[in-house]
Amino acid sequence: MSQTEYSQNLLDHCINETDASGRLPDYRGKVRDIYNLPDNQMAIVVTDRISAFDHIFPEAIPFKGQLLNLIAWHNFKAIQPVCPHHVLDVPHPNVTIARRCDPLPVEVVVRGYLAGHAWRVYDQGGRTLCGKKLPEGLRRNEALPEPLITPTTKATRGHDEDISEDEIISGGLVHPDRWEEIRRVSLSLFDQGSEMAAQKGLILVDTKYEFGISNNELVLIDEVHTPDSSRYFYADEYEKRLAEDAPQKQLSKEFLREWLIENRHHENLDNQLPRLPDDLRISIYERYRELYEKLTGTSFEPTPTPGFNAFLADLLAWYDRK
Repeated sequence: MSQTEYSQNLLDHCINETDASGRLPDYRGKVRDIYNLPDNQMAIVVTDRISAFDHIFPEAIPFKGQLLNLIAWHNFKAIQPVCPHHVLDVPHPNVTIARRCDPLPVEVVVRGYLAGHAWRVYDQGGRTLCGKKLPEGLRRNEALPEPLITPTTKATRGHDEDISEDEIISGGLVHPDRWEEIRRVSLSLFDQGSEMAAQKGLILVDTKYEFGISNNELVLIDEVHTPDSSRYFYADEYEKRLAEDAPQKQLSKEFLREWLIENRHHENLDNQLPRLPDDLRISIYERYRELYEKLTGTSFEPTPTPGFNAFLADLLAWYDRK
């Protein structure tokens, strides 16, 4: 198969929107379509949409949803001893059945290294991030003295914004006792994710956690330690690249953000989204696949997407009849 045939075959397998043969989602997020089910459950369809800088791009990434959902499921099972999660079943690589929780209005970002958004703030002279003081003299991608929790608001429209822990509590967003639990659990999850990554020759650089409440219990929701929510570096090249001030070889969605910045597209995203070239879309797919295979230790066997909406309609109907 030629490279052109390989690329076109992949690009024919993109789920951008779902309708379950006429039944529209009850909620459509940046990546996930949500269908409400009886018994306080929901079907979460992880599509192939991709977003960056809070913008959803019209061009989807082939099989991204399957890779993302399966990585999340692999990691949800691993973190169960640390924190309960909302996943009940994964009946299809694109679908998760989950219990419904009351989501908390903040996202918890844990950072172990000065990368991404944190580096951009630091590089522009900022020495405070979400109320946390950063020491002078740090280099891009250098390990922080200790992991930092740098929360953000969870915007329903527009951009998520940095927020301090003091502002979360003083603003009444989360009860102080609950926030202390969230801090403890988030750092424990980051420790476990870091250990799992290290066993696979990777460094967990930073990650985002979302939590909900179910029967007064803290529950991890959405996703965990995936390339959409996390940044990974290759451990074997880390020190050499750091010493040379060279970009780290990484597995994450930051690859798309960097492409947008390098081409100056990020400056005008509110007015015009650039078209994602096919070769970029294939490259992103291959990075997601590489991370899946590294983390799980198994080869990715994609499930063809034609007929998915009919399958989804049958699945939802089965749950409705239960």
